[in-house]
Amino acid sequence: MKEIILDGEILNSEPEFHKAMSDLLDFFPYYGRNLDALRDRLSNDVERPVKIVWVNSNYSKRCLGECFNKIVQIFEQTKQQDIQFHWDEKFDYILK
Repeated sequence: MKEIILDGEILNSEPEFHKAMSDLLDFFPYYGRNLDALRDRLSNDVERPVKIVWVNSNYSKRCLGECFNKIVQIFEQTKQQDIQFHWDEKFDYILK
């Protein structure tokens, strides 16, 4: 399983989050850098199996506010979608 480490200490804003995700998951050049684009890319384009480990996520939560909750909701929806599709190779995430 491919494990992606997302460091919350360097994510002070939504644009920084989208840049980090784009870099870590090779979203270039067609990533819209917004929550709808994130949902689309995670649901359709990210090769499985993959796990995002968001370290220092509490720091990101303080900096991103409600956006953090929306991102986690997208992660959870993507995870549940893969489970519902009964895929052997799935998307997963962990907040640390």
